[in-house]
Amino acid sequence: MSGENLKGKQTTAQKPLEIPSWDLVLKRNSIERMKQEKFPLDIINELPQLIAAGYESIPEEDIVRLQWWGLYHDKPKVGTFMMRIKIAGGYLTPQKLRAIGEIANRYGKGYGEISTRQNIQLHWIRLDDLPAIFEHLQVNGLTTAGGCGDTVRNITGCPVADIDRHQLFDVQPLIQEAARFFYGNRDYSNLPRKHKITIAACPFQCNAPEIHCIALVGAIKDGRKGFAVRIGGGLSSTPRISRDMGVFVPYEEALEVLRAIIDCWKENPRYRLSRVKARLKFMVDDYGPEEYRRMVEERLGRKLEDFQAPEPIGETDHLGVQPQKQSGYFYIGFPVPVGWLSGDQMLKVADVAESVGGDIRLTRQQNFIIGNVPESKVTWVVHQLEKIGFPLRINRIWGRSIACTGEPFCNYSVTETKTKLKEILERLEARFGDAIAGLKIHLDGCPHACGQHWVGDIGLQGTTARETDEQGSKIQAYDIILRGGLGRKTAIGKQILRRIPSNLVPLYLERLVEAWLWFRTLRNTNGADYTFRDFCDERTDEELIAIAEGRLTAQKLMLKIAPELAMAC
Repeated sequence: MSGENLKGKQTTAQKPLEIPSWDLVLKRNSIERMKQEKFPLDIINELPQLIAAGYESIPEEDIVRLQWWGLYHDKPKVGTFMMRIKIAGGYLTPQKLRAIGEIANRYGKGYGEISTRQNIQLHWIRLDDLPAIFEHLQVNGLTTAGGCGDTVRNITGCPVADIDRHQLFDVQPLIQEAARFFYGNRDYSNLPRKHKITIAACPFQCNAPEIHCIALVGAIKDGRKGFAVRIGGGLSSTPRISRDMGVFVPYEEALEVLRAIIDCWKENPRYRLSRVKARLKFMVDDYGPEEYRRMVEERLGRKLEDFQAPEPIGETDHLGVQPQKQSGYFYIGFPVPVGWLSGDQMLKVADVAESVGGDIRLTRQQNFIIGNVPESKVTWVVHQLEKIGFPLRINRIWGRSIACTGEPFCNYSVTETKTKLKEILERLEARFGDAIAGLKIHLDGCPHACGQHWVGDIGLQGTTARETDEQGSKIQAYDIILRGGLGRKTAIGKQILRRIPSNLVPLYLERLVEAWLWFRTLRNTNGADYTFRDFCDERTDEELIAIAEGRLTAQKLMLKIAPELAMAC
């Protein structure tokens, strides 16, 4: 669809949208110019010359093009890179996990981390080693193509799509088909910005369809397998919850519809003019889901069936020992504190999974699952994984809380992330024990929200404090975001406390959690159902700030709102 054909389209407010010329796009957007001058995926053909010239001689534009092969500068920018390995649906054979562990040990100082998009990320990767690494990945059926850059990023889904008893149907074949089509596809590697797709038929919607550019939400209509479609979700500094397009797409038409949705966006120059306003969510803002549906139908040449996207039936994290739909088999979800998974651990986990004929699945919460474990081997697998460093008998908060890469690797991060989350969780667990097992804390080092701070029970976004230290240097600090969440109470959280110095954050959170648990205890038998989100929803901003700052205790608050009950307690 050309820019000329797009002119005159109406927004939901009936205001015509201006469609810029490509000349204007190329004048204003340096990344679009860069992509026109040399297609980013082609940079792989120049690796021998880049290596021979040396890191210091590589033009910055070519460093940017390396993003299309899953490579970002590590911090500081001295010639090492983060490498993002795409793992469609989070599914790995033991052979593939072993290959990643071998690369981590040989080229990345043994470090690895699970991302919120079911990838594995490595660090300390050097330019000289890329040819050998890419060869090892290819031989083992792995890729980094489109791991970063203006591409279709890793396609996510429910990690137990093919084995969980609650799944409506198995979407793993569709995820793999979509990955084969989009990953490294030149037609979908020159998008206006990054693009995130999720596909699942998990009735709990564990894959977070609310925050994706496109979410195919499994449904059954008139006995047919298919999907509702949500569009326009995303986080970063301008968070959006995806919106229901109001259609049903039969399973066999899903890939065609995915392409049509992306094509409407990628061929509209309006979303290439500014990088800040380039994501699909801004096009959905401008046109609305109804008009977007009309454009998709026009491209398809047919009407789509009316349908309302289903609500999730509850919440799950797929942790612990769970019976599969295949009789006699179980999957076991292991918490991975802050997503850290070393090369040695990858090798050992792969060996355990292989020895029982199982496989490995990565989760959005930065955990992993061993699938297809025979019932007779469950206890043995649990024991072996505990020896590797992943005990099941651990406070569930470690498997429900997430942190982005952050310091010391990410050039965008201004604060500690994984180490800070570890400090916070250790303090809360020491104080409150299993009472906080259901709590979800999401921590990011910058506004990009890779750690999804907008939708945690407690969100933390790295920033700097208003004051400086004695040497005049900036002090690490965090915004505290509350009232966010996914599922049946989906909401973008609100920044309640701003620029709280790092050393005070654990204390502020401890006070908030203490007040919540005090109110939960008052509810006696109903207390277990009283969530931290419920507590925050019932409080005013001023009350939450006062509790966090230590100016208001739960008891004093109860005296204010229910004096008779407070006196009885």
